[in-house]
Amino acid sequence: MLCKTSLWMFPIYGLTALFVPLCQRLQHIPIFLRGLLYMCIIFFVEYCTGSFLRHFQIYPWQYTNTKYQIQGVIRLDYAPLWFSLGLCFEFVSNYLHQHKSL
Repeated sequence: MLCKTSLWMFPIYGLTALFVPLCQRLQHIPIFLRGLLYMCIIFFVEYCTGSFLRHFQIYPWQYTNTKYQIQGVIRLDYAPLWFSLGLCFEFVSNYLHQHKSL
């Protein structure tokens, strides 16, 4: 199980900080629609950052040899994961926001 990563992943993961204000603004939307929105946002960011890095011959992730991939940059079979991850991040964000004194 060989694993590789890239320093480029740190700023990409840092973009999750933008989820905090987004989660707070979307509380009035039904949970299923929020999950779909989070999933689409994650796909969009993954596609944009992957395409940008690919332009410079940098490949922190490579999906070209997998099913359900789009241009080797995103995998549509990750949709349930991104849907769930967005809602989990919302839960953690709300919990931390409510317990600021911790």
